[in-house]
Amino acid sequence: MKKIAIFAKVHDPRCLGVAEELIEWLAARGVTAHVEEHLSRRLRRTTLAESSESSEIARDADLVVVLGGDGTLIAAARLIGECDVPILAVNLGSLGFLTEITLDELYPSMERCLAGDFEVTERMMLLASVERDGAVVELHRVLNDVVINKGALARIIDMETSVTGRYLTTFKADGLIISTPTGSTGYSLSANGPILHPELECISITPICPHTLTNRPLVVDAQAQIAIKLNYAPDESVFLTLDGQVGMKLLSGDVIQIRKAPHVTRLIQSRSKDYFEVLRTKLKWGER
Repeated sequence: MKKIAIFAKVHDPRCLGVAEELIEWLAARGVTAHVEEHLSRRLRRTTLAESSESSEIARDADLVVVLGGDGTLIAAARLIGECDVPILAVNLGSLGFLTEITLDELYPSMERCLAGDFEVTERMMLLASVERDGAVVELHRVLNDVVINKGALARIIDMETSVTGRYLTTFKADGLIISTPTGSTGYSLSANGPILHPELECISITPICPHTLTNRPLVVDAQAQIAIKLNYAPDESVFLTLDGQVGMKLLSGDVIQIRKAPHVTRLIQSRSKDYFEVLRTKLKWGER
């Protein structure tokens, strides 16, 4: 490996310190570190690293190192999803469903990565588009979920939902969560959605506080194409949120189209723990 890109939670001094140490460690081994522009502006020593725009940083990288929590990883995954570059996600946050590598494991893991000795798990992503008056006005790639949610004072939304051209139902609810297996332990879980193993190829549809209690979460094949047409009063506020980080206001009559993305997020696995151990630990299973 000759070029390694580094993302970090730029407002966390601890992440900045680890990033600076990692840049020096890589330089001592003849490896070029590329840091995204926001991180570069906050580092004290930048002479050993090259800076690039966030959207371009992973184009020629052999590896991406993400320093932070799950939110930092999710943001990085959206940016580099087309590059097919493995990601070493180091947990400097609190929860860490996705960031399996601990800080103590960082440099042993980096040694193995430089030697090409690592295993990768692939996580499916979704493409979400918003169609308004027959034209696509937004297109986004997500790792976790696509959420339609009403404003604080809005009434229940009607969401006419079809799966691969076949009418499913019109959900009358506070909102709807369309989730990947990776995102199933996020917002979807808090809305009583199913926990899906992250390497599965499927999509979950979970209503938020449905008016009809028999509206339950549904899991469909990853090849399904989901279309949701919104119907509500013009004075209501309804929003689309992507991975909990990007959002936009929707209009009545908008159609949200969701399908499997052609690219995946490739995560380097920790050798000290597996997914079920992470699940037990984070959800405190087995504790009284």
